Amino acid sequence: MPATVDLVIRPDAPHRDDVLALLEEHLADMYATSPPESVHALDPSGLVGPGLTFWTARDAGGALLGCAALKELAPDDGELKSMRTATAARGRGVGSALLAHVLAEATARGYRTLHLETGTQDYFAPARRLYERHGFVPCAPFGAYVEDPSSAYYRRVLTA
Repeated sequence: MPATVDLVIRPDAPHRDDVLALLEEHLADMYATSPPESVHALDPSGLVGPGLTFWTARDAGGALLGCAALKELAPDDGELKSMRTATAARGRGVGSALLAHVLAEATARGYRTLHLETGTQDYFAPARRLYERHGFVPCAPFGAYVEDPSSAYYRRVLTA
């Protein structure tokens, strides 16, 4: 597929119809590939509130291509949440663009680290490769997470 052109990433509302559909697909895939107790994806209501920013990536015509969120864990630490690329937009650089956007925002906020949790199943291998290409390294569980054979934990040290 061709690279994404005119990608627009902006804060958005997770309760918009097209975003709801993408998040429902995301949650369905998480429950289809991971044990229920290992699914840490947020539903739309969990993507609003203090300390959380939600963005969507859209093409120039407004079509939804993906989403991501940044959750503050501490004044100097954040967590990447609910990153998802629409099926039709995969392979076009949307995930990399969203990740770069969240990394820039986390750095601008003065975070020293950015964490994330993803699955260990083969389904999540492309996501793990993406995070590793962007400088994330495996780490121990963070925040409220606990050791879980179905979860992989990553962190990246940020520089100003």
